[in-house]
Amino acid sequence: MQRIGEEVHLDTEEARGGSTPHIVRYVLIGSLALAILAMSAIWITRAVSERPAQGWPVTAEQHALGG
Repeated sequence: MQRIGEEVHLDTEEARGGSTPHIVRYVLIGSLALAILAMSAIWITRAVSERPAQGWPVTAEQHALGG
């Protein structure tokens, strides 16, 4: 801490009252990876399960009618 006249200058750790261990960064990266994996798994399983047994593509009308 430095005093220059009436101003008080603090460095980053003094202003925060402690150190930052950067754990939030790892939690965010991990949760982002899990969200991407979950959404990909849902998307892939839906894409595979909506294929008809004959291998023909599903038209918009068939999809709207549930078949």
